[in-house]
Amino acid sequence: MTSEEIRDFAGCDYSYAVSITNSLYKRRINDISLFHGIPKRVRDKLTDISYPGIYKPSASEKSTDGTIKYLFRNDQGLEFETVFLQEKKRNTVCVSSQSGCRMGCPFCATGEYGFRGNLSAQDILNQIIGIPDSVNVTHVVFMGMGEPMDNLDNVLTACNILTAEWGLALGSGNITVSTVGITAGITRFLKESKCNLTLSLYSPFPEERTLMVPAEKRDPADKIIDIIKNYSSGKKRRMSIAYIMIGGINDTDEHLHGLMNLLYGSKLRINLIPYHPIPGHNNISSSPGRIQQFKHELVISGISASVRQSRGIDVSAACGLLASGLK
Repeated sequence: MTSEEIRDFAGCDYSYAVSITNSLYKRRINDISLFHGIPKRVRDKLTDISYPGIYKPSASEKSTDGTIKYLFRNDQGLEFETVFLQEKKRNTVCVSSQSGCRMGCPFCATGEYGFRGNLSAQDILNQIIGIPDSVNVTHVVFMGMGEPMDNLDNVLTACNILTAEWGLALGSGNITVSTVGITAGITRFLKESKCNLTLSLYSPFPEERTLMVPAEKRDPADKIIDIIKNYSSGKKRRMSIAYIMIGGINDTDEHLHGLMNLLYGSKLRINLIPYHPIPGHNNISSSPGRIQQFKHELVISGISASVRQSRGIDVSAACGLLASGLK
């Protein structure tokens, strides 16, 4: 809810609305009677007609590397996951935009979980303000359960509150939204948000990508890459490609050359990601040496590339595993 909506909802002036949003988003206060800077009559009215909506995780697991994975359950019974990653200079929350997913990617644990429903903006924001370390969060990535472009209204509302001065006041450059590619959603996102965008690729070859990312058939990755690289907004934001590396599947020399051909001259950064194994599947991650070789060859060909450190493997950090395993 925006500060204007709170003002209208509560029938109070703008200064009260800012006090309310500060109590909710900055102080994480879950009791309206404790809200600061508003008269008792306003607090009483808010108590009668609303509630803060902050709720705690229903389960969690902590990795030996410090990564914490949380399971949330909202008042509609939808379950979804959040991962908190602690590093020296940044603390990142990986949030879900849906309970499950309907994109149908067979290499993803969330795809096996199935689609249960869209998350509200409140559910998305609660994954940040509802965890114990919420005040230490510096970055947010929409890389959990679900496809953000399939729930774009709520994702855009959440991004607005995340970046608003009256909200969580995070810089737009500290927020990244990842998608497998829905053209209409991406076009709208680029126009209405200043946050970073990442396209999850899987393969540079359309026929192969279609088998693992069914959205490719309707929204080809090469067309989306053209939209992203040609988008001129005057805004400083990061556009990138996420490439999950699966041993013997999409890490061959042919895939490397395909990536070079697809991304050359695009100025897009490619983030190489070790694959997190899923129980019951035979796929394994590419070896560290092979991933580094990919990075080296891409860089010397003029393409910016990096390797994402694998975190939380021992706590089922592949999205979808906690929801299906903890009830």
